[in-house]
Amino acid sequence: MLGSAQIPILRVTLAKMARVFSGIQPSGDLHLGNLLGALMNWVNHQEEHDAVYCIVDLHALTLPKDPDELRSNTLQLAQLLMAVGLDPTRSTLFVQSHVQEHSQLAWLMECTVSFGELSRMTAFKDKADRSEFISAGLFTYPALQAADILLYDTDLVPVGDDQRQHIEITRDVAERFNHRFGETFVVPQHVIPKAGARVMDLQHPDRKMSKSEHSVNGTINVLENLDSVRKKIKRAVTDSDGEVRFDFEEKAGVSNLLSILGAAKGIPPSEVATSFERYGDLKAATADAVVELLSPIQERFADLQADPAETRRLLQVGADKAREIASATLTRAQHNCGLLES
Repeated sequence: MLGSAQIPILRVTLAKMARVFSGIQPSGDLHLGNLLGALMNWVNHQEEHDAVYCIVDLHALTLPKDPDELRSNTLQLAQLLMAVGLDPTRSTLFVQSHVQEHSQLAWLMECTVSFGELSRMTAFKDKADRSEFISAGLFTYPALQAADILLYDTDLVPVGDDQRQHIEITRDVAERFNHRFGETFVVPQHVIPKAGARVMDLQHPDRKMSKSEHSVNGTINVLENLDSVRKKIKRAVTDSDGEVRFDFEEKAGVSNLLSILGAAKGIPPSEVATSFERYGDLKAATADAVVELLSPIQERFADLQADPAETRRLLQVGADKAREIASATLTRAQHNCGLLES
């Protein structure tokens, strides 16, 4: 039976609006698919929600990583996110390992989730099949992810269907903990993000643009030389019938270009299609739009890269803001499950 000494949920909030949480691994260069498919939505969330963004470097350790490369990638990703438009004064942007509460709450989550639940996670099965060394951290990854989300009394987690299983297990763990120990965690809602661009590989438009599926000519990195960007788009695969219309089933290559151009300009791709009759003109316009989008991002990134101390300062500000929320949640969870206060 639960006693009356429980610590109730007392929300620490930065604004009177729904809190949204998103995380991203520092796993290398961001590409155009990341930018148009997700990060532009993140920028918009700063206006609509109390937004918390976390660079999840602890998750990166589930697979072998070079220490210097991980450290460099983490700093570069922070600078890229700021260059894209994440504003540390309007959102909370921080590095996961800078807030120790993530690791501490993860243990409570590991003790709440079952072995069977973890063993059914498709992401673990997929990565384990491709790895020579399978760490325990890769298996318990969802427990840390649950901690990431629950620490911030998160209301909304915008993820695609490929990540929905992780949000469901987070909800299950939160509800189980609340049932055992009283109301401790806000149970987050999975929401389908606003449709970002469907950005496919320029040479293989039947698969997503990806940094893991390495295709030198099919992937455009956000920091790529702009002349190279133009060349890749002009060499993009289309088809032989010459008709410009938006139809991913029948015209994947052409539709990919329309999707990219539409996202860069904020226009539906089907509407964009009505402005073109020739593939060459479509490719030229898409190249112009992508260069126009990437150029200021690259300039802002160069400014941030020139002053890494300022980036670290901003990340520290973000970590301090995050810790204010996370420490209250961890204290509540520890108390409610019976751990003795120090």
